[in-house]
Amino acid sequence: MAYATWDHPEPLALGSAPLPEYGSGSLADLLPTLAAGMAVPGMTASITELTAADRNCVFLVDGLGWEQLRAHPDEAPFLASLLSSSRGGTGRPITAGYPATTATSLASVGTGLPPGAHGLPGYTVRNPATGELMNQLRWQPWTDPAAWQPYPTVFQLAADAGVHSAQVSSPTFERTPLTKVALSGGTFHGRLTGEERMDFAAEQLAAADRSLVYTYYAELDGAGHRYGVDSDTWRGQLMHVDRLVQRLAEQLPARSALYVTADHGMLDVPFDEQHRIDFDEDWELRAGVALLGGEGRARHVYAVPGAQDDVLTCWREVLGEQFWVASRDEAIAAGWFGPPDRFDERVYERIGDVVAAAHDDVLIIASEREPKESAMVGNHGSMTPVEQLVPLLEVRS
Repeated sequence: MAYATWDHPEPLALGSAPLPEYGSGSLADLLPTLAAGMAVPGMTASITELTAADRNCVFLVDGLGWEQLRAHPDEAPFLASLLSSSRGGTGRPITAGYPATTATSLASVGTGLPPGAHGLPGYTVRNPATGELMNQLRWQPWTDPAAWQPYPTVFQLAADAGVHSAQVSSPTFERTPLTKVALSGGTFHGRLTGEERMDFAAEQLAAADRSLVYTYYAELDGAGHRYGVDSDTWRGQLMHVDRLVQRLAEQLPARSALYVTADHGMLDVPFDEQHRIDFDEDWELRAGVALLGGEGRARHVYAVPGAQDDVLTCWREVLGEQFWVASRDEAIAAGWFGPPDRFDERVYERIGDVVAAAHDDVLIIASEREPKESAMVGNHGSMTPVEQLVPLLEVRS
């Protein structure tokens, strides 16, 4: 009796994934470039389009993707007027890094290192010492921050070189482990409102002849996750961000450069079975999997010992048209987490045995294990332009 062959679609070629611009135009290159312009030893000006300034301020707006900004000029007229200034007047964006998620991106910004070096390569990853999933945004369960991310931040190196370094953010973040490993160095100043942060960031810029100041706004990202980037709530937040940036720009002291950037973009994913594949309901995807890490568009998949090859084959067959699916070694060698020669071996087992990065507007949710994350409207994490491309808008005084 003859059986028909079950033809699976050809999986996406790993080489077709649009890699972040590590080493020339990624978030990890920003602070080293600014610090190099202030003569901080050991720093390299990798984003060659930027011009040195004595006083530099980075305003990171969580979730302000390049494509979303360009699509909303009416809500953000001041930001839209700065689009041509991006990346040193080239009018081009930079890239976040993989995965395009907050914990990873903030660590890349603060340390000046790609994810494969600083060691925060996802929203949740396995801690090799315990075998448990660790949420790197909330730092749960607890692990020693200095052991998890041992490298000094650019702020620390700048402060050691005599540059006045400061972070101006919500008081909530002052003592968090993520702040410690990613953004510590110099002084932290907690200010509740966005307006207070803008005013105080300007004061900190003026506090010395050489200053490096970082400030942050989170609520745009929160609105996108809860209501979507196609919502009135998100647009209202964008309008507020636009006013904040203008407020700070108008207060810049002499010899200053303000850079407005983001940790990732975002897209809305429809609520149906075609766009939201439920790991907890899919026996094929669950087979041989011990832990599911990452997030919906950037998954780390940890296999039961001995099942790595089977899990990789299954995930490629089931998802290969919609996701780039790689083994750990393939993802590292392809440069997903940064240049392979900069990959730190201590990070190796934090990466999934299988790594899955979304190509289409699709998620791998886990409705039982991750009910809150699975209910989010706006999502991010992968290497598509809508998630990866972030602005680097510039105002100089």
